Amino acid sequence: FKMNENVKKIWITGASSGIGRALAIKFANEGWQVAASARRENLLKDLNKQNANIYPFVLDVKNEIETKNTFQNIIKKFETVDISVFCTGIHDPDSEKKLSSEKIREIMETNFFGTLNCIMAVNNYFREKNSGHISIVSSVAGYRGLPAASGYCASKSALTSLAESLYFDFKRHNVRVSLVSPGFIKTPMTDKNKFPMPMIKSPEFAAEKMFIGLTKKNAFEIHFPIAFTMIMKLLKIMPNWLYFLLIKKGMKTIKY
Repeated sequence: FKMNENVKKIWITGASSGIGRALAIKFANEGWQVAASARRENLLKDLNKQNANIYPFVLDVKNEIETKNTFQNIIKKFETVDISVFCTGIHDPDSEKKLSSEKIREIMETNFFGTLNCIMAVNNYFREKNSGHISIVSSVAGYRGLPAASGYCASKSALTSLAESLYFDFKRHNVRVSLVSPGFIKTPMTDKNKFPMPMIKSPEFAAEKMFIGLTKKNAFEIHFPIAFTMIMKLLKIMPNWLYFLLIKKGMKTIKY
C-alpha cells in the first residue's frame, strides 16, 4: 500500500461527529487524504465507507501515549501530514448549571489537555519538517465567560491563549498555527442547549469556512458566521459593567 506522493494529507481529531466529521468529508471530497480520529470506531468506519479518502485511526485524545502512537501510525501510512486540525470537544450545559469540579475537570481533560496531547504528538514532526500547519478549534465561548458554561468557556479560553502562544513558538520553524472560533453550529453537542442559539449554522457551513481558511487564506483566526462573531468580538472588548448588564438582560429573555 503506497500513498500518492502528490496528494495533500490532513489529520483531523473529533472526526466522528459535528464539525470534525463535516471537515473530514469536505477535505476528502476536495481530494485530500484524511486521517480521521475519534473514539467511536463504527462512526469512523462509516466515514471510510462514504469516502475512500478517509482513513480511520481510533483514538481517545485524553490518553497521551495513545495519541503519540496514533500519530506515528498515521505517519507510517501517510508518510507526510500537511495540516493537523484538533477539534475534539465536549460540553454538558445541564450539569454546568450546578458547579462541579469533576465536570469542569472532565471538560478540561478533553478539550484542553486532549488537544495539548495532540499538539505534543505532532510537535517534533512539524519542527523538524520545517513546514506544516497546526489548527486548534476553540470557540467564541473562549472570548468571555458565559452563564452555565464555566468549564466550557474556561477550556476554550485556555485553548485560545495556547494557540496565540504557540503561534510565536512555531513561526520560528516555519509552521503555521491557526485558531478556529466558531459561533453556534448545529452538532450533537449544541443539541443539548436549551436556549435559542442566534445565527446557528450547519456543520457543512463550518467545514466550508474552515476549508477556505485553512487552505486559501493565511489569517491566524478563522471565525464564522461573521455577523455573529463580530458581535462576540465587541463583547470581548466591552467594559465589564456593560458586559454583565447585557448578559443579565439576555438571560431574562431566555428564561435561564
